[in-house]
Amino acid sequence: MVQRPRPQRLGHVVLNVRDLKASVRFYTEIVGLEVSDHIEDQMAFLRCGNDHHDLALAQIPPGDPQHAATYVPGRPGLEHFAYQLGSLAEIEDAARYLQAQGIEIVRGIGKHGPGENLFLVFKDPDGNYCEFYAEMVQVTPAQPYTPRVWKNDLAAFDQWHFDKFVVPPPQWGPRTAQGPDDNSDDPKR
Repeated sequence: MVQRPRPQRLGHVVLNVRDLKASVRFYTEIVGLEVSDHIEDQMAFLRCGNDHHDLALAQIPPGDPQHAATYVPGRPGLEHFAYQLGSLAEIEDAARYLQAQGIEIVRGIGKHGPGENLFLVFKDPDGNYCEFYAEMVQVTPAQPYTPRVWKNDLAAFDQWHFDKFVVPPPQWGPRTAQGPDDNSDDPKR
């Protein structure tokens, strides 16, 4: 029997935002975070400690029906929060445990480009997205990091190209405005 996961700590948060540039300015100039990476004009990864990112910001396309909405998945605000596990083996065990408990897995197991962290995203009882992650890039004086702009492609989302996904992969592609009948989950960090 697979044991319950044992998170080491609360890790990062991802927010959906209406204006990525304004949000990056706010979190760098006002809050004092540092930029680690961008995915073109779609996402920004910021840090205040050694983890590659403590906060990621995901641009909601201006024409998206959720751009000005109040709370629903995909609206401005929380996209997901993440708990750190120790390894790929722990994430694989966590996936088996979640499946045995009937918990809906949204995406993963995969490996992001920015931050190179492993990920497994699932829903809590209220539909909030929660993530287990491991092996995130560490930025220290001994291991400095130069920010880069990633192309908005599959390698930025999952370097393993869905090979380790335990659920069907999402319909993936660069973010665009969704029509009112499009209920697909949009993958984020």
